[in-house]
Amino acid sequence: MASSPCGNSNFDSGLEIKTRSVEQTLIPLVSQITTLINHKDKPKKSERTLAAIHRVGQAVSVAVGRFVTVGEAIATENQELKDEMGQACFEARRAGDAIAQLTDVGSVLPSQSDGRVTVFSDRTGMVKAARLLLSSVTKVLVLADRIVIKQIITSRNKVLVTLDHLERVSTFQEFVQIFSQFGNEMVEFAHLTGDRQNDLKDEKKKARMAAARAVLEKCTMMLLTASKTCLRHPDCESARINKDAVFHRMRCALEQVIEIVTEARSCGENKILPASIYNGIKDFKSSVECLRENLYSLSPQNMGSQLEALVERTEDFTDSAYTSHEQRQAILGLCQLARQDTQQLLNAWVEAQSVHAKEATEDMEVAILKTCQSISDLRRELHKVAVIRASDLLKVHGEQLPLRALKAAGAEGNLEAMAEYSRKLTEQKEQLVETCRLLCHVSGTEPLEITCVHAEETFHVIGPQIISAAQTLALHPSSKIAKENLEVFCEAWESQLCDMALLLREINDIFEGRRGDKRPYLSLPRPGKHSANLKTAKAVKLDAEEQTSMAKLGLELRLLSSDVDTEVEKWEEQEHDIVRQSQSLASMAYNMYLFTRGEGLLKTTLDLFHQAEVFSEEGLQLCSSLRTFSTQLVDEEQSVVMTEMEKLLALCQKLQMGAKTPVQGKTATFQKVESSIQTTRGVLTVVLSLLSFCNKLNKKQKTERSSLGSPQDWRERQDASTPVKEEGALNSKNSNGFGVKSLEQHMAGLNLLESK
Repeated sequence: MASSPCGNSNFDSGLEIKTRSVEQTLIPLVSQITTLINHKDKPKKSERTLAAIHRVGQAVSVAVGRFVTVGEAIATENQELKDEMGQACFEARRAGDAIAQLTDVGSVLPSQSDGRVTVFSDRTGMVKAARLLLSSVTKVLVLADRIVIKQIITSRNKVLVTLDHLERVSTFQEFVQIFSQFGNEMVEFAHLTGDRQNDLKDEKKKARMAAARAVLEKCTMMLLTASKTCLRHPDCESARINKDAVFHRMRCALEQVIEIVTEARSCGENKILPASIYNGIKDFKSSVECLRENLYSLSPQNMGSQLEALVERTEDFTDSAYTSHEQRQAILGLCQLARQDTQQLLNAWVEAQSVHAKEATEDMEVAILKTCQSISDLRRELHKVAVIRASDLLKVHGEQLPLRALKAAGAEGNLEAMAEYSRKLTEQKEQLVETCRLLCHVSGTEPLEITCVHAEETFHVIGPQIISAAQTLALHPSSKIAKENLEVFCEAWESQLCDMALLLREINDIFEGRRGDKRPYLSLPRPGKHSANLKTAKAVKLDAEEQTSMAKLGLELRLLSSDVDTEVEKWEEQEHDIVRQSQSLASMAYNMYLFTRGEGLLKTTLDLFHQAEVFSEEGLQLCSSLRTFSTQLVDEEQSVVMTEMEKLLALCQKLQMGAKTPVQGKTATFQKVESSIQTTRGVLTVVLSLLSFCNKLNKKQKTERSSLGSPQDWRERQDASTPVKEEGALNSKNSNGFGVKSLEQHMAGLNLLESK
């Protein structure tokens, strides 16, 4: 089991941990057992340490007992897992009992010389019991994880059956009834797959899952309007084509989700990632730098072929009609320079091999450095071309001129104008598809490559769908449903442009060395805290239509949280209170963005309102830090900071009051959600401006002061961080332990209890 947290080679090699929840469940168990094994090495212990060991051993045993009870209940209700689960539970219980017995100190005697207890412990027995426990508990968790996969497959099957019914309906009444059922099933499927996506360890699978779920999210609304249009105009060929394309895309996305969760191999997975220039450059540089260690690892001919294959991929840039002459010449010039430097390296390499050199010669070292530099320059130029192209396209297409013209032509029934603007939209689509392909070449990570491929496919598919929807409207200009249908497809196009802007930002972050990863902010309120209105409030989930309407607000929130993260990184003092609190706000806002997509930690509106309360409290703490910071400023600077701080204070108080105010009914709840996210957006806007201004002031202060602390202060901080003594590590007050709550919470996170 290569990915196990304990890394034990004797662990059950047939089990592979693929989700974070299983991994996180095992961490406290590994920690406690490691502690017990380490203490078996020391036969003499104080009574306090011995009592702590006893408590840990008993806690492990009790927690395993309760954990096994849950596993046995699951086995009873899932006959296909009964034998395997039963055996794993039996082994876990036996190992837990063995650990309790080995840590039972009731029979040991104190030493007469120093009052300490001598334990003639069975370390071999403890190691054996620990291995058995880790193996069996992991097996229970992995088997239980199959239940989650089974839930997703069952949910998908229900969706497919209803999808087939929807495709065959012939009356509005029947359609409305079945679509209502379909909507509920899609919401359930969205939450199950969202949980799974967040839980996956493999980043490529997460990216593929996100792409498939994005298709399903957008297609749900398209399916509604496309089907209604087809029912209203049953003899219209363009309406039928439009509807068929939506159903086909939904089925493909549903199939992709199942391929990911069941790890089925398909031909689609092999072509999901085209050969990118970024990976080609990375592999080529690796081959070049390996020559320092081994002159005979590959042949000069292989390296030459590797470079030519890389140069060939740059033709996607140089052959493009949209690449300027200057950009084309720059790329071709850098390719030629890379060839020259590589040839010099090959000559030096052959010469070194001819004299049977054991390591790279001086000439080779110079050639290696020059080759790597020229390849890096080529990558930089390609990145610049792709990013400039994408940025320019987004600016031009942000005005949505062809879409507006298509809507107008359709509403007027002007078939000639509609055909003209359809050609313009097709040209725009081809530009965007090609640009996504260029971004894929320079994306920098496989998950981003997958996202680029998804964006390319989306533009490729939605473009013709918009045209077929516009043709239907042009043929039936007075049809309200045809007009609504075209509007939905145009909104999907605009949404994909927003996604492309985010993708472009993430690619830039990777190129500039900023990973852009969000720290998980697990600040959901604990039971008993922030719960003044729990009795009157009812937790609900947004349905597909509400999530669609929240998507734009959510995207703005994500952009702002990313801007805050970028601004935070510019601070030299990363531990400054203003920085830490701003990071927390950005992380919580990102969680709220995920909520608008039906993903992340916030599952219901009640979770969102609780998060809004915590967010507002953190904002108020930031106000306090800003007030303290302003006392060190001159009057004019202090006035600016205090003015912005007052805005922040008012917004945080508004958010806090709104989150605490109970509401009744679906409409009121949705309005409260919308208001909370809008206010959160306002908070981040103020924080963004404050971060930039305060950073400048902070730098100015640092230059004006001669010293910011003494070596003695530093030593005191070092002393404060010194680890506690070994005995304290076993004290129950200092250890969360492998307790009942830890296991049960993680089990609940795996949706095991919901299967009952």
